[in-house]
Amino acid sequence: MAKNANLGAAKNAKNDEFYTQYADIQKEVNAYIEYNPDIFRGKTILLPCDDPEWSNFTKFFAQNFEFFGLKKLISTSYAIESKKYKTDWQPTLFETGNPMYNVEKSRIKGKIFTLTHDTNANGRIDIDDLQWSYLEGDGDFRSAEVTALRDEADIIITNPPFSLFREFLAWILEGTPKQFLIIGNQNAITYKEVFPLIKENKMWIGATGNGSDMVFGVPKGAEVAESDRAKAARLGYVGDYTRLGNSCWFTNLDHGRRHQPLQLMTMADNIKFSRHKEIKGIGYQHYDNYDAIEVPYTDAIPADYEGTMGVPISFLDKYCPEQFEIVGMCENEDLYHLKTRVYTTAECKQAYMNKFNKAGTYDLNASGVITRDRIQEKVYQRILIRKRQ
Repeated sequence: MAKNANLGAAKNAKNDEFYTQYADIQKEVNAYIEYNPDIFRGKTILLPCDDPEWSNFTKFFAQNFEFFGLKKLISTSYAIESKKYKTDWQPTLFETGNPMYNVEKSRIKGKIFTLTHDTNANGRIDIDDLQWSYLEGDGDFRSAEVTALRDEADIIITNPPFSLFREFLAWILEGTPKQFLIIGNQNAITYKEVFPLIKENKMWIGATGNGSDMVFGVPKGAEVAESDRAKAARLGYVGDYTRLGNSCWFTNLDHGRRHQPLQLMTMADNIKFSRHKEIKGIGYQHYDNYDAIEVPYTDAIPADYEGTMGVPISFLDKYCPEQFEIVGMCENEDLYHLKTRVYTTAECKQAYMNKFNKAGTYDLNASGVITRDRIQEKVYQRILIRKRQ
């Protein structure tokens, strides 16, 4: 029942289908190749949640099959009848021109594409050698047949529906450990199913991080904010595109950027020279409810502070595990037993009155709290880190 409810939520989401651009895939994957040229050699790659006829994931890995030294490429699609956006759907010429084409299956069945060898005897293995057939089911990644493909694969790479990110990640991690490279909303960092993996160094942010502009194609008729459409247009993508500023890659594939330590100033130099008004000439404030200091910007992390620091989640873009240790996160449940104070309901109500001069409740337990001019302030979501000795 829970799976069906989650799937229904995904189908009803206004914007849950985003098509990754070739350049973004190339930029990300090249960083792994540069760090380890043999990272994909002899491996079977699975691209689930895909639309192989026009997917840039399929195109990219099929075109680079020989260069990467792949053993096998598998790509699966989700049946059009199971998607929200299907009113304007028409089968591609790739499908209708094949003797296997079946009108009914085309709408209700997912498809599987595989690439293993030179099928057209032209001396190379590339996208023209893809072979395809209909799946038994609709291509849901949780189905037995797609799960069997997961078990066969060495590496899973895709852009899953954002609304199913938690479930998709759990699916990847079931059974035999797999390597993966997937796209998600940056806010997923704070999910209780995700953050422990990051803390324990079992998953990290990809090579291009969150500071990069990622533009996605969207189905015709999808609701896109005009500001996001305009941002995509300024980057050269006009039409059914959107720019998602809070998207990023999640992976357990190693890349060189995550081993580059941040170049930082001492605490004294930050107080004297920082470009941030919250710190320059003022110093670092200590949380009222954690034994840690507030560091509102990654470039303001002091190089010489030995205690715990609360830093923005964007810090993970530049996180070097040899330089810092992640000890926890400022959050309601206190999963890592780091809170030094838990506020009562009365204290939360009084804090709201003090800040907004009206009745209400200020959820002080949801984050780090600092006091400015005798007013208690919640800070944005913070990760708690410590410098490695």
